[in-house]
Amino acid sequence: MAYARVSSTDQNLDRQLIELKKYVPESNIVVDKISGKTLHRPGYEALKGALGLRSGDTLVIKSLDRLSRNKADIKKELEWFKSNHIRLMILDLPTTMVQVPDNQEWILDMLNNILIEVLSSMAEQERLLIHSRQKEGIAAAKLQGKHLGRPKMQFPNDWEHYYTLWKNHDITAKKAMQSMNLSSSSFYKLAKQFQNTV
Repeated sequence: MAYARVSSTDQNLDRQLIELKKYVPESNIVVDKISGKTLHRPGYEALKGALGLRSGDTLVIKSLDRLSRNKADIKKELEWFKSNHIRLMILDLPTTMVQVPDNQEWILDMLNNILIEVLSSMAEQERLLIHSRQKEGIAAAKLQGKHLGRPKMQFPNDWEHYYTLWKNHDITAKKAMQSMNLSSSSFYKLAKQFQNTV
């Protein structure tokens, strides 16, 4: 079996199909035209489903990013193939294309383990880099006086008038909410916020 993917319906699969057809018949190539950001893709899920790949099968792909764009997801998928005894041949990684004698399968396991280990390190580095950039971005925004997170609720123009009437028991909370067009949760949130400032 083989698998080909492009990110959108207007992209062309031809280049991948030309390469994959050197190894499997076109009828055995499963395709998806959907982003690699998600693993929930019809063709790919069918490959991994009950009627798809079985122990001892081989799956051919053009490159690792056809599985996913996310290194942590790629690692998880490689581990799934390994645990289900499915060989993955990646055209852009010649070491995965090596043919070994029947009693030398341990070589393929070793190559697969190395690939998983390398991807684990890369995924962790990517995660740390994203986290570091987020922290730097938050620090820079705070230095510029930018408010992060949800914007603070704004008090209606007539807030003090209706709030005072409510506090003095001249009107009900419901009447105050209706007058200012506020939901119950917004009204009490603003009331709490207001009490903390007076």
